[in-house]
Parts: sequence; structure tokens; C-alpha cells
Amino acid sequence: MDFPWHQVLPLVGQVFLQVLGQPFFWLVVVLVWFQYQRMLRTKEALFGFRDSPLRVVGAALGYGIAGGLVGSFLMVLFGISLNGLAIGYLWLVAVALMLLSPRFLCFSYAGGLLALFSLATGYPRVNIPALMGLVAILHLVESVLILTSGHFDPLPVYVRNRFGRVVGAFNLQKFWPIPLAVMAILTGIPHQAAGDIIKMPEWWPLIRPWGELETREIIYGILPVVAVLGYGELAITCLPRERVKRSALNLALFSFILLGFAVLASHFSRWAVLPALFAPLGHELVIYLGRRAEFQGKPRFVPPSRGVMVLDVIKGSPTEKAGLRAGDIILSIEGFDVNSRAELVHALGLVDSCFEMEFVSRAGSARVRVPWEKGTPLGVIPVPEPGDHSNVDYTMASPLKNLIRRFFRSRSSL
Repeated sequence: MDFPWHQVLPLVGQVFLQVLGQPFFWLVVVLVWFQYQRMLRTKEALFGFRDSPLRVVGAALGYGIAGGLVGSFLMVLFGISLNGLAIGYLWLVAVALMLLSPRFLCFSYAGGLLALFSLATGYPRVNIPALMGLVAILHLVESVLILTSGHFDPLPVYVRNRFGRVVGAFNLQKFWPIPLAVMAILTGIPHQAAGDIIKMPEWWPLIRPWGELETREIIYGILPVVAVLGYGELAITCLPRERVKRSALNLALFSFILLGFAVLASHFSRWAVLPALFAPLGHELVIYLGRRAEFQGKPRFVPPSRGVMVLDVIKGSPTEKAGLRAGDIILSIEGFDVNSRAELVHALGLVDSCFEMEFVSRAGSARVRVPWEKGTPLGVIPVPEPGDHSNVDYTMASPLKNLIRRFFRSRSSL
């Protein structure tokens, strides 16, 4: 029997529209707005560039809605229900892990630990295949969002790599509000309602229910759920577009493996330890590989042997309109060779309102005329030079450790 998409899709669509009409969903959108507004204020403080939060949040909302549709269809296809996920305990574990380090605020870690504890002690009772399937599909949706929009509006920064050198980089940080239509097992359905029930094929659900529900006929409903997905990384060795491709591929591979383990565990309960272990360990491996590649690899944005490398250009600026992009190298201004930021500033002081600029891009050498009004920003953010300091610190301090430190400081001052 084929999957009855012609009956299921309209139902998923109806519930999905219900999510978009929920005040809580728009509260989440407002919270995402504040996150982007904070990031844009940082960009303005560092480089004097203002951008519209409405444009940035609007793009995130559009991609989040598209991602939510994909996630909803996958949830229904695999038959993942909210029952037995111990959501309350899941959030408690996630918050506790966040106190150790903010980067642990992820259901891969919280869900894996909760599942392992449930397997070891029998409490709380957790539907491990469904929980791990939920985590896998959310990360799969995240990988698609990273690939399609993770490189938008990166923040150019100066960071110190593991060798102590200050290099140029891009902070890739995104947040997406995600509306979802998620299944739940219904109880107390009257017999006369059976005519309204959609008959599903024998092979469905791919992730089978656990425990006493395994041998019973089950009736599912579809409920509206709101989620938020986030992404944060640094691009040090490559351009943002190249970085998100690698990140999305690694995360998608992790998601497919975890989803396969979840399906296996739903059919053979003795294998439940596999997804429970792989969720935190596999996710940690993805993070480790990404960080190692960026912090130990050859930095991309450092001063070249000749010219001034561009870390980024401001949107709408004269140089952006002239075709200059991140990673290009400015060789001369109106015939004056420039090999440092100081020489670039000096050359600009000698030219008229329209000057010739020679630069090298991935496409080769080019000469362009740049209309420019003296006294206004040129729009170029150069890579850091020797003696420059990092302007951001991405060390994620433990909130719990900071709280303990402040407590003992306050006690010692008494």
C-alpha cells in the first residue's frame, strides 16, 4: 500500500497554518528579532555599518517556515510522535548542561544523556527511538538551513587562532523560528470517529512505538509545535559559502546515521543504546572536526606578500558596487601601490572623487573606476595586520563557574 500523501498533506498543511497563527510562534519570532538586533549592533559598533533587522529577520522567518514544512513531512513519514519523549526532563537536562557550557544547549547531548540514564535505571520511561528520531530530523532540517542560508550576512571579525596569531574570520551565526506539525498518539477516541481515520500502509511507521503500544492498534493525531534552530561557527580558513557547505554535509551525515539507529532501535529494542550513545558523541565529533579544521588549518584572511587583502566589503558601499569582494587583494589606487592599511589610507588622500583601483580576485586581475565622495567610508574592511588585536572573544565560559566565582567574591568582600 502506498503512503496516502493526498490525505495526509492537507491535514499537515492545516495544522502547519495553525502554528503560524499561534501567539507563541510570534513571540519566538520576536526573540529571534532581538538576537539579530544584538548581532547587528555589534556589526555597527565594530565597523559603523547599519543594517535593517527587518530584512535579516524576514529572511530567517522565510527559511524557517520552509524548513518547518520539510521537518513536518519527515516527522509524519517516520511516524515520530510526542508521546514518551519526556520533554520536561529533556529541557531540565539541557538547561543543566547549558550551565556547564552554553554550547551544550542542544538536544543531541540532553537527549543522549536522558536516554542512557533511562536505559540504566528505567526512569524516566523514555521512548528512545522517537526521541532520537526527533533529534535527527531537527538536525537534518538544520543542515538544510545551514546550506541554503547559513552564509548570509556574516560578521567579519578579528580572532586569535590557537597559535596566538590574530587573523581575519567570519562569525556565522543564525537563528530560525521553526513551525512544526508533529504527531501524537491519541487516546479515548470514540468508535464512531473511525470513519474519519486515514488508513496507513503496513510498513508505517518507520519508527515503531515502544512498550505496551507495540502490540496495539494506535490512532495518531497531528499537533502544532514551535521550535527554534540555531547555528554558530567561525570561517577562518575559507569563505563563508565554503564553510557552510562542509558544516551542512557533516551535520547531514550525522543526522542520517542517527536516524538509521533510531529506526533500528524501534524494531530491535536491544540496540537502543546505539542512538543514545551516538547522539552526544557523534554531535561532539562534528563540532570537533569543524573546529579543528578552522583553528588548526591555514588561515585564509591574512596579509598577502603584496597588496591589501579585503576581509569584507560593506553592502552598498562604493567598493561593493565596483565589484570588490571578500578575499580580493587591492594592489594599487590610481597607480599608487598599496601594501598596508596605512598606505591604502595615504593613497586615498591623494586621489580625486573618482579613482582607478587595481585588484586581484579569484577571476583574475581587474581595473575598475570607483566613484567616491571624500570623507565618506570607502566600505573596505581589511584583514588584520601585525600588532592588531582581536575584537571578539569566542571562549564560552561556564555560567555555573562564573556564578560560583561571583558568589565567593561577594563572600570575600564582606
